[in-house]
Amino acid sequence: MPAPAHTPIPKAAAPDLTRDLDLTTPELHSLLDLADDLKRTPQNYLDAARGRSIALLFEKPSLRTRLTFELAIQQMGGSSATSEGPIGIREPLKDVARNLDRWVDAIVARTFSQATIDGLAKHSCVPVINALSDLYHPCQALADLQTLAQHFGALQGLKLAFIGDGNNVAHSLMLCAARTGINFALARPEGYGPNPEILAQAQQLAEAQGSKIEVTTDPEAAAAHAHCVYTDVWASMGQENEASIRREIFAPFQVDEDLMSHARPEAIFLHCLPAKRGEEVTDAVIESKQSRVFDQAENRLHAQKALLLMLFKESK
Repeated sequence: MPAPAHTPIPKAAAPDLTRDLDLTTPELHSLLDLADDLKRTPQNYLDAARGRSIALLFEKPSLRTRLTFELAIQQMGGSSATSEGPIGIREPLKDVARNLDRWVDAIVARTFSQATIDGLAKHSCVPVINALSDLYHPCQALADLQTLAQHFGALQGLKLAFIGDGNNVAHSLMLCAARTGINFALARPEGYGPNPEILAQAQQLAEAQGSKIEVTTDPEAAAAHAHCVYTDVWASMGQENEASIRREIFAPFQVDEDLMSHARPEAIFLHCLPAKRGEEVTDAVIESKQSRVFDQAENRLHAQKALLLMLFKESK
């Protein structure tokens, strides 16, 4: 009997990015170098993913994540297919994973729960990429590091202040900052801090690099002498019922021109977008010369190209 056209790769040979620490520190630095080269010389990678395909699964709406992954694979000669809606409801999650790995070379999933990402990875024989879950947003953090490196030239010794909820973006940023020598300060209201286990991981990693991870309720202290001030929406998708109370609780944590004045004169402002202007950030800040939010959004494309190429190479 002839072999099937698409033979699944044994799981041991198929790496995943389910969470930030799936990339080793050397791999993280290599990915950033590759992303920089992809941005500078895209013409050298026009056929880099020819014959490859990815499945995009979206439980949550998306602009940047969906389009940048679609364009990333397309611009390197590959193809993508997108499915929207709940994952693992109409049929078991393990069946979804084992169907997809017969058709595609990688699965990209944007989900409400980290358990969905982990389930896909457990049952799939091709790489699974976390494009956002309730615990992590690793693709965003990769683009953020690329943005910081391109602006400041190096990452070691920078200070990144995250103002707002200790959410999935904060988790990924602190884990990546810890491994690249960035000092990370999180200012949040009492009761809205990061996951304690992820915080402990980040602090241990930072200690090994000689950097610091700090958590405070004082946004001015966090922003003091920062090279970058970063924020995110106060109520993420799935937290809409908390939006009104969060607006009241988080109001003192708005990033405005006064808060930016506590950072270094050369500091930049970042936001993973979409932004609720007038809530977590003022219009004046997001439109200021310090704002790099659209450079940051562009770098999602380049960082994800690099990620796809690295995972394809490792899963051969």
